[in-house]
Amino acid sequence: MASSPSLPAPGSRPKKPLGKMADWFRQTLLKKPKKMPDSSESAPSDASQPTSQDSPIPPSHSSVTSPSLPPSQASDSGSIRWSKDYDVCVCHSEEDLVAAQDLVSYLEGSTARLRCFLQLRDATPGGAIVSELCQALSSSHCRVLLITPGFLQDPWCKYQMLQALTDAPGAEGRTIPLLSGLSRAAYPPELRFMYYVDGRGPDGGFHQVKEAVMRYLQTLS
Repeated sequence: MASSPSLPAPGSRPKKPLGKMADWFRQTLLKKPKKMPDSSESAPSDASQPTSQDSPIPPSHSSVTSPSLPPSQASDSGSIRWSKDYDVCVCHSEEDLVAAQDLVSYLEGSTARLRCFLQLRDATPGGAIVSELCQALSSSHCRVLLITPGFLQDPWCKYQMLQALTDAPGAEGRTIPLLSGLSRAAYPPELRFMYYVDGRGPDGGFHQVKEAVMRYLQTLS
């Protein structure tokens, strides 16, 4: 009796199709995906423009602070004026002390608030007279010579006048002669090269003296 053909084992029948399917999955997974076009390649115009990280950001005008000027350059006139202790040194004779005090009160009480040196008031007690005068002249921007008959007769006043001229011989407007109680003919020859303030007016020439001092202080700027 012929033997019936042997049937394959249950596990051997799907062997061949499962192998083909596994190979198909393997090939599918091993295939490299097609490279998608990059946005930078598709839009070449965008690539030519610099990014925010590459392009320098111009500084804003509000963030840039200008260098501040030193105080000495921001207000030159004020700093130069306060570099000396006084604006005016009043030179007078002893008998004209009252007139000198009136002049100082007028200058110090004006809106300009001029700083005046009056020898009997501001000199250092115990200091040498000549040293105090020289110090006062060098520490003052202007000097007012109260020229009166008593001034011309006092050798000390003549010394003050010569010292004031020697201290600043070429400074125009710094020495201000105030002629009071004298004619023009009595004007000292040492001062003939400069104009004087006539003290025969109602205010004794005080206003003109103040204007002359202010005009000189303005030239310092």
